Amino acid sequence: MIALIEASSYFQLASLAAMADAGLLPEADERILVLANGSQVPELTTPLDEVPGFEQLAARFDRVVDFAALTAPRRPAQFNPREDELLIFERLLRSAWDLGHEPLTLVLESIQVNPARALARIFFDSQLWIHSDGLMSYGPTRNRLPMPLRQRVIGTIHVDLVPGLQPHLLAELEPRREVLEAGGLAGIFGELAQDAEFDLPSGGALVLGQYLGSLGLMDVEEEFELHLEMLNEVARRELSTVLFKAHPSASATSAARLAAAAKDMGLDFRLVNTDHLAETVISAVNPAVVISCFSTGLATAKYILGTEVHAVGTGRMLQALAPYENSNRIPLSIIHALFVQDLPVPAHASDDDRLTELLIAVAYCMQAAQLPHLREQAECFLTAHYPEFSAHFKRRRITKLDLPPHWAHISSRRSLPSKVRGASRRVLRHGSKQFETLSKSLSRLAK
Repeated sequence: MIALIEASSYFQLASLAAMADAGLLPEADERILVLANGSQVPELTTPLDEVPGFEQLAARFDRVVDFAALTAPRRPAQFNPREDELLIFERLLRSAWDLGHEPLTLVLESIQVNPARALARIFFDSQLWIHSDGLMSYGPTRNRLPMPLRQRVIGTIHVDLVPGLQPHLLAELEPRREVLEAGGLAGIFGELAQDAEFDLPSGGALVLGQYLGSLGLMDVEEEFELHLEMLNEVARRELSTVLFKAHPSASATSAARLAAAAKDMGLDFRLVNTDHLAETVISAVNPAVVISCFSTGLATAKYILGTEVHAVGTGRMLQALAPYENSNRIPLSIIHALFVQDLPVPAHASDDDRLTELLIAVAYCMQAAQLPHLREQAECFLTAHYPEFSAHFKRRRITKLDLPPHWAHISSRRSLPSKVRGASRRVLRHGSKQFETLSKSLSRLAK
């Protein structure tokens, strides 16, 4: 038996190394690490086999193959073979990776998208395990998997990023759940930090940038304003130094304006220009606080490395994020609930585990068709707690799903004749000059 273990990011490499150390990876005669660089712009980012500490992380596996190099110049995420090509690619990959005719087990990241989905389709008779993809693993499955994939999913392996919280990923399949305790990953970060050399001061604030603009979640100006809020939080705490680590996939120019703004505020701005993980920087530098929007780094800093954190802009993002089923919603809800609303993690909660109840309701609203068994729990939570947690829900969504509270529902216009609805839209387009004339028409039509 050969296990192919796929990784598309540096964080996944570290997580898989910790899972190997903890004995959580499936048993196999040979474990092959499959590199599938997930960078949006691989030409401008460091290849996975060149990141700091790669050799010591890869030593947990018998050998390494580079899927990204094999498919170049096409990125791994673009690899989507047709049905009639699957057998061809199985032969090609078995030959290129010296797999022979051995049976396979695949340990993949998100199976809903390529290249993980493509690999599962190519190796059609392999057993499937899914490993954690950060905070997103706590969210529901994005799309219903086809039956040939559903039948082969054995289990999931996730990092206990939020102590005690159970993932909803693939919950509809009732998979086996393997959990990597926080201490296992903390050991990996400490191991990487030992060989890291940073010329950075301790005791300042570490700001973790995200590529929200690049993902289309906000425009460039909105992202800049969000980062300014983070600088204001640093100033409010009377810290003189701010370390800024941009997301690996963010624009190379994203920090330039921020540096100028920090200078105007009297802050010592240091750009952390390194390929090291944010968690390695935290382990080595020991900042006083880590600030971000909804980066997974906030959870790892708080619950794995024991560092104070602060979240900025999450309430605004919860309402702006669209569509409602966007897979970033669960990470955003988790960070807002923990670090803005101060909910305890499930492992530290009393009998009233409000965070788990909240995420059940959010997960149901995101994927009601796939998770019908969660409706009753969602109704109970919204009936009792909607006012306190309304930021996590959109009125249009609870109206569509006919969830409580009904007083929050948006009034439906569907009962009006179509001509009335069309006329009201024209009012908005053409402005106030025609309002009086059209309003009279609307009254006549409504009768």
